[in-house]
Amino acid sequence: MSKKILITGANSYIGTSVEKWLKQWPEEYEVDTIDMVDGSWRKKNFSGYDSVFHVAGIAHADVGHVSEETKAFYYKINTELAIETAQKAKKEGVGQFIFMSSIIVYGDSASMGKKKIITKETTPHPGNFYGDSKLQAEKGILKLKDHSFKTVVLRPPMIYGGGSKGNYPLLVKIAKKSPVFPKIQNERSMLYIKNLCEFVRLMIQNQEDGIFFPQNREYVQTSQMVKLIGVAYKKRIYFTQLFNPILRLLGKTSGKAGGMVNKAFGNLVYERMLSDYKEDYRVYSLEESIREMGS
Repeated sequence: MSKKILITGANSYIGTSVEKWLKQWPEEYEVDTIDMVDGSWRKKNFSGYDSVFHVAGIAHADVGHVSEETKAFYYKINTELAIETAQKAKKEGVGQFIFMSSIIVYGDSASMGKKKIITKETTPHPGNFYGDSKLQAEKGILKLKDHSFKTVVLRPPMIYGGGSKGNYPLLVKIAKKSPVFPKIQNERSMLYIKNLCEFVRLMIQNQEDGIFFPQNREYVQTSQMVKLIGVAYKKRIYFTQLFNPILRLLGKTSGKAGGMVNKAFGNLVYERMLSDYKEDYRVYSLEESIREMGS
């Protein structure tokens, strides 16, 4: 008997990717999507769905100087809407609710040269309202768990893939245009979109509940990733430590430039064992994922 899945957030990058991934098993998964932009979703009957995958939300926040109204809007969408959707799912008999949170609940990256390793004992400590809006949603959703309603919270690191937003497209742009790139030793956890899709499939298939930390098998060094992108797009890039002292100085500043430097070259990883699962969801290695996107 096939599983029925409802994805909230029609046309979202992650939602669309998961929907496409599950089409490989048409006999096993039946997927519907719903738009959350207006209130019409409240009229939809959720009964009959095995799982609701909630990806609707606001991401990639510019957390600099923003108004209180903007902050309130983030909480309205990322927190209140998520909890309301979970409450509706539970009330109407859905068996499982999967919430897309983020590594952002643990705060920002460590600055250049400093380690930041998240373990099972690490307490979430958001560095801004965006991270807190996700954490407050998690708390509200996890409270709803009972014997007939399973709750899954996913806290992935930076997600990348064809068509993604955020830092990865910027790195591709740099790799295509710049012949020179800083050589810096750093480590970041990342997650290829198709590895995430397989992880979500396993969460649904196994009717899991709890908090999970999916990531690629390999940590990523930013300069290594740019090198792999360059190879994929047949661009030769020279790596140098010449800019490192300037970047270190910028990384110590509290402004926007410092934040960008630490986001690109800082350190932020999950302990490897935290991301292990009983089935292998890492269907692509880092090198394979970049080669696939460049082909």
